[in-house]
Amino acid sequence: MTIQLASRRSVLQRRSSTSNTLQACLDGLAVIGVAWWLVQWHIGYLAPAYVILLLLLLGALAVVYDYYGIYRSNAGFTLKAFRLFKAWSATFAFLLVMAFLTKQSEQYSRLLVGQLFVLGFFAQLMLHALMRQVQLRLQSNVQNENALIIGSGRLAEFLNRKISDNPWLGQQVIGCVSIKGVDDSIPPGKGLRRLGVLGELDQLLEQHAVRTVYFVTPLDASDVIEEVYFKLLDRHIAVHWVPDIFSLRLINHSVREIAGIPVLTLSETPLTGMRLLLKNLEDRLLACVALLLVSPLLLLVALAIRLDSAGPVFFRQERMGWNGEIFRIWKFRSMVVHAAEDGVIRQARRNDPRVTRVGAFIRRTSLDELPQLFNVLCGDMSLVGPRPHAIQHDEEYSQRITAYFARHNIKPGMTGLAQVRGYRGETRDIEQMIQRVESDIEYINNWSLWLDFVILLRTVFALTGRQAY
Repeated sequence: MTIQLASRRSVLQRRSSTSNTLQACLDGLAVIGVAWWLVQWHIGYLAPAYVILLLLLLGALAVVYDYYGIYRSNAGFTLKAFRLFKAWSATFAFLLVMAFLTKQSEQYSRLLVGQLFVLGFFAQLMLHALMRQVQLRLQSNVQNENALIIGSGRLAEFLNRKISDNPWLGQQVIGCVSIKGVDDSIPPGKGLRRLGVLGELDQLLEQHAVRTVYFVTPLDASDVIEEVYFKLLDRHIAVHWVPDIFSLRLINHSVREIAGIPVLTLSETPLTGMRLLLKNLEDRLLACVALLLVSPLLLLVALAIRLDSAGPVFFRQERMGWNGEIFRIWKFRSMVVHAAEDGVIRQARRNDPRVTRVGAFIRRTSLDELPQLFNVLCGDMSLVGPRPHAIQHDEEYSQRITAYFARHNIKPGMTGLAQVRGYRGETRDIEQMIQRVESDIEYINNWSLWLDFVILLRTVFALTGRQAY
C-alpha cells in the first residue's frame, strides 16, 4: 500500500531568488542614497518632512513594484526598463496625490522632488543593467541542465523558445516527447525536436541525462501526469506542469490561491477591489473636468441641432454594458427622426441620407459622443473601454464571433483601443468586427491606468478621419 504524506506547506508558493532579493535591496539603497544626497545638497540636513517622504516612497515602491512584477520578470532589458519607468512614475504619482490630499506639498522643494524622480530612476536602471551583466557572466561559467518537454504543439514550442531566450535559467531543451493518444496528431514546432513517445521516456531520461521535465498537456490529460510524476520523483528530476489552456479564449487570466490551493483563473473582469476604485476615480474626476471645459460647446451643439431639424436634441438608446447590464446611452441626435426598418437597426453608412447637416459635422468630429460624459458620471460607462453596440447588433455578432460577449467583462467606454486603431464606424464585413473585438479583449487583458492615459492621448488624434461619418 502506498502512503502519501501530506504537507503543511501552502500548495501555491511565490518563487523568489537571491538575485531578485538583492536587486530589490539595491534599488531601495539607491533611492535612499540619491534622496539623502539631494537633501544634503539643497537643505543641508535631513528634515522630518523628508524622512516621512522617504518612508512613504519606500513603502509605495514595495507595493507598486510588486504589482508591476519588476522582480518577477525575465523580459528583455528594454521592456524591463520601460516597466521600471512605469512603476517608478506610478509611485511618484501616488506621492503627489498624497501630498495634494494632505495639503503638505508646500513643505517640499519641487526641484528636489523632480531631481529625485530623474536621478532615482537612472540609478535603479544602471543597477538593473549591472545585475543582468553579472548574472550572464556567472551563468556563462555554469553548464546548462538538460530539460525535456512532455507534450507537443504550439504551447510546447512557445515554452521551448522562452527557455532558450532565458540564458540565466540555466536550462536547454533537448526536445519533446509525444503523449500517445493525446497529441500525436499535432506536429512539434520547427525549433522543437520530437524524441519519441511517452513509452520511451525511461530510455530518453537516461540517454540525455535529463534533470528537468515540463508537462505541457491539455486539460483532459491529468491522468498522464499522475502516472509519470512519481516515476520522475523517484529519479530526483525537477517536474513542472504547464497546463495547455491557451486554446481557450482567456480573459484577464491569472494564478492565485485560496487557502493555499492554487486556482487558475481563465476569465475574470480586471475591475476588482482597488482597481475598480481607481477606475471609478479616474472616470469621475476626468469626466467632471471635461464637462466644465466643454459645457459651452455642448450648448452650441444642442442649439445647432434644434435649429437644423425637428426632433429632440439627444438620442437615447438601450445598450449592453458591464456584466450584461442594460443602460440607456446619451448621444447628440445626428439623424432625422425615423423608425427602425422592419425592426432592424442599420448602422450609419457613408453618405447616409438619414444624417442631418449638423449631424454630419458632429459625427465627423465625434462631438455627438460628448453627452456620454453623463453616462460616465452615472457609472454606466467609462472614459476608456469597449464601445457599446446596439443590443440587436450584440445578438447578431455573438452568433458569429466566438467569445464576443467577453468584451462586456469591463465597463464600456467613450473611446477604446479599437477606436484609436481605426476600427470604428460601419463594419462592412465580419472581419472588421472581429478586429474590433480582438482589440477590446486585448484591452481587458492588459488594463491599467497607464493604458487608459495612453488611449485618451491617442484619441485626440483619432477624433476625425475617414472612419468618422
